[in-house]
Amino acid sequence: MMAVNPGGADAEEPPSMLWGLDPVFSAYSRLYITDILQMKESRQVPGVYFYKTHPLFQVDVLGTVVYKREREDFYCYGVDDSTGVINCLCWKDEKWRDQGEPTKCRDPSGSSRGFNIEDELKRLKEAERQSTVLEIGDLLRVRGTVKTSRDAREIKATSFYKVSDPVMAVQISHMLDMPQLYRKCYDQPFQMPSDDLGGTEAGGSSHFHYLLSRSVLILKEFLLEKEVARFRPYDVEFLLHPLIPSSSAEQESDQPRTSFATQIRKLLKETLSVLQDEGQIFRKMRTQDEVYNVTEQDKDLHTAIKDVLREDTKREKYAEKGCHVLHILSSVRQRYSQNLSREVLEVALTFLECNSDIISTTEAHYTVL
Repeated sequence: MMAVNPGGADAEEPPSMLWGLDPVFSAYSRLYITDILQMKESRQVPGVYFYKTHPLFQVDVLGTVVYKREREDFYCYGVDDSTGVINCLCWKDEKWRDQGEPTKCRDPSGSSRGFNIEDELKRLKEAERQSTVLEIGDLLRVRGTVKTSRDAREIKATSFYKVSDPVMAVQISHMLDMPQLYRKCYDQPFQMPSDDLGGTEAGGSSHFHYLLSRSVLILKEFLLEKEVARFRPYDVEFLLHPLIPSSSAEQESDQPRTSFATQIRKLLKETLSVLQDEGQIFRKMRTQDEVYNVTEQDKDLHTAIKDVLREDTKREKYAEKGCHVLHILSSVRQRYSQNLSREVLEVALTFLECNSDIISTTEAHYTVL
């Protein structure tokens, strides 16, 4: 999405001087371990990585310890969050070294006191120390910086502790929060103010791409908030007007006005194209009347998918494993729309699964509940 900037930065990266405008850059990003392992390192600044268009170098991970190595100064924990395993380098705190077990305070007569502040402080310190010593099977929370050492990705912890989770409440909450974080934050494009871009040819290209990222986000939020089921381009064109500098439409001559209208049409066309590629919208019929259906709001599409699954999973061939996504796509095309893409179907399947209407039995098989 990001174009080359005038300073010669990498073609897929926004300029490093603008990274601080992205809130993700200064936060501990709660990413899946598989994404941490697959992130590409910046070509501009070593030690900074990119998840899609978001620059980051700090992560927050929750997972189970699957291996442990202890050295004099640090622990190496292998942390597994069910998507992958990453090595976490956790330094020992010097204040715990050579510290014995806490002892009970007693009064001069030799009997135990009911409450003693020194005793309680020692107990608290011991509890703190124990939270940094983990065994295989313990649940670990790690915050730290991402590093690449000997071609292996690892986390150098700035803080870490053992999580007490006897009824798995923390893990369940974490699993429910993660998809929402991805959907609302990490999978959204990195936006930057257009005023920060130069007027060179490369800067102009970057300017348009940043406008496109912003317009895609604006349109997504509008469709979600208003629960729009279908629309025509002129229904949403007004949403993009604030993105184009108004000065170009306020000149007295007709040429700037023509330029403004042309820019809006071009931006809207590209925005709709991006949303179609992502499967967020689609055209049920290719006609002169340019009508777009919103995938997550198309009740007829949802009904067609559920009907296919309900009917076909009764057959012996699909009874155990469910229907493959390509089989569902073919069947829904026959009964609903030949223009349906796999991207649209996958968005609809994810939506139905989140609403507990269907369930995935494997990565690509689904059955109805």
